[in-house]
Amino acid sequence: MKVSNIHKDCCANEETNAKAAMQHSNAAHHHTADAHSDDDGHDHGAEEPAGWLSHWPLLTALGVVVVMMVLEYGFHINFNTLVQLIIFVPAYLLAGYNVLNLAFRKALRLDFFNEFFLMSVATIGAFAIGSYSEGVAVMVFYSIGEWFQDTAVSNAKRSIKALLDIRPDAVDVIREGKIHRVAPAGVAIDEVIQIKPGEKVALDGELLSDKATFNTAALTGESRPDTKKKGEQVLAGMINLNQLSSVQVKAAFKDSKLSKILEMVQDATARKSQTQLFISRFAKIYTPIVFLLAVLVVALPYFFIADYVFKDWLYRGLVFLVISCPCALVVSIPLGYFGGIGLASKNGILFKGSNFLDVMTKVNAVVMDKTGTLTRGVFEVQKVVSNGFDEKELVMLASAIESKSTHPIAQAVVSYAGDVPSGVTIENVEEVAGHGLKGTINGKAVLAGNTKLLKKFSIAYDHKIDAEADTIVVLAVDGKYAGYLTIADEIKADAKQAIADMHRLNIETVMLSGDKQSVVDKVARLLGIDKAFGNLLPEDKVAKVTALKKQGKHLAFVGDGVNDAPVVALADAGIAMGGLGSDATIETADIVIQNDQPSKIVTAIKIGKLTRSIVWQNIALAMGVKLIVLILGAGGVATLWEAVIADVGVALLAILNAVRIQQMKL
Repeated sequence: MKVSNIHKDCCANEETNAKAAMQHSNAAHHHTADAHSDDDGHDHGAEEPAGWLSHWPLLTALGVVVVMMVLEYGFHINFNTLVQLIIFVPAYLLAGYNVLNLAFRKALRLDFFNEFFLMSVATIGAFAIGSYSEGVAVMVFYSIGEWFQDTAVSNAKRSIKALLDIRPDAVDVIREGKIHRVAPAGVAIDEVIQIKPGEKVALDGELLSDKATFNTAALTGESRPDTKKKGEQVLAGMINLNQLSSVQVKAAFKDSKLSKILEMVQDATARKSQTQLFISRFAKIYTPIVFLLAVLVVALPYFFIADYVFKDWLYRGLVFLVISCPCALVVSIPLGYFGGIGLASKNGILFKGSNFLDVMTKVNAVVMDKTGTLTRGVFEVQKVVSNGFDEKELVMLASAIESKSTHPIAQAVVSYAGDVPSGVTIENVEEVAGHGLKGTINGKAVLAGNTKLLKKFSIAYDHKIDAEADTIVVLAVDGKYAGYLTIADEIKADAKQAIADMHRLNIETVMLSGDKQSVVDKVARLLGIDKAFGNLLPEDKVAKVTALKKQGKHLAFVGDGVNDAPVVALADAGIAMGGLGSDATIETADIVIQNDQPSKIVTAIKIGKLTRSIVWQNIALAMGVKLIVLILGAGGVATLWEAVIADVGVALLAILNAVRIQQMKL
């Protein structure tokens, strides 16, 4: 089976279409999730796996082979040529009709170097020299191998989709005091929906009930229930566990985080790893070489061997063709990467393409943002210090201007101050990137941000505040320093262990933050981070990452804010914290960690290395066995029976080895 059954690209469409025709006409194979077109122009979408009865032609042919083997080797009953032809030709056509059909159609387009033509030549050749049972057996076992391969691919793709495709078909929405059952796509932003106990949340929103407990395993990989309080975010895909809950919708159905994740999963199948691309190119070169070698195995001995018997050497050439089929490689390798993506999904990590599994195996430096990545990003105001200004008014002004920002620090200030009093006018609020906010509150020019903001506007302040260990929000009113608020963040529970695990893997850790250096140094010291840089603007982070790359580092950058999007895009592997992260960062990232746990960075690296290890095991197994049997076949030791058993056996072993990735525990 070709790689194109799993991953479609412009170079493989013809093979995909041909394969689809074979699958459709026999009802014995399974399509990929995307609709595609057969050679005859008919479109066929995804199908459910067919039952055993739908494979009756292949099973009938298998039964004939088994019965004839029992009669020949068990009871020593030999049939004459005519009887054998009457028995074996129908069995051969039942097992190989689709293969022969595809080989013929591809040959009309002068495409001779493919597995269908290879198997057709080998089996027809076996009939030509009187090896009828072997010819049928080769076709039967090849088709059985294809059946198992397609089933494995179908199951792998379906298991990944099942991990995430959990969107309910209908939702209860409250309209004019009545509950209406509607499709999620028909619910508008700010409408209120109800979720019954045991029901899945259909749309992203804000919890209106006092509290509710949700199962978030489908999104985060975490089995522990998560209790949300009034006003906290609830995401599509969560399952309400204990009581009827009300949620105010904050995002359209197509814009929910779950919908975006599903789109990412679909896109992931289009991005191939370097290993897959190499195997695709290798198969295109390998197959014609094998055909040439098979011809040479048959023809060359004529010039060097006195008692040359064409029939014997033709048989050896046929063995050579059968064992050379590249099925084990071109199926098991992409299936292995599929398994890696599936295992990551089970652990709350989304890889947007199998190529990023390979990238993570090379990472030797992990660069991280601080807020929301290593710390919870849940801030609380610790103290308020005014400078000749009324403290209550200072807090009100800070809350008023910060109410126009979605930054976690701004939200902490607003939460501390409470709702902005009615009658307060807030005008011309602008964000000064990497510095803070400026605006007009009740006619007063207000600045709120870090000390760089005051320096930018040449406002003098008490430099003693630079020694504050906590994050601070400095305020200036009408061009004069007015005071500051200190805000503390909490380090994530698994952050220290994550850094220690990275060090065990000989990975350098670097922290980049827009926060002041004293805060950054404190966090770095607590966690054991190798290097930490503070007071950075977005462009400074880009410069630091660029400098690390120039040193030859293969680096991953982990962040969650909008200002992290440029460096996420620049890194070899951009990782976004998907629970609290901004949409811009999540869309830019190559890998998304759904539960915001830093320890998942190490998990992603381990999954990448595990996947690569199994892929190369399959390559070594397939190439090793094939090389041995090719030599034995050319030497006249291996028969067609051994060739087909080796070919199908290696393919199935490689597939089983690839499939087991999804069952592994890290």
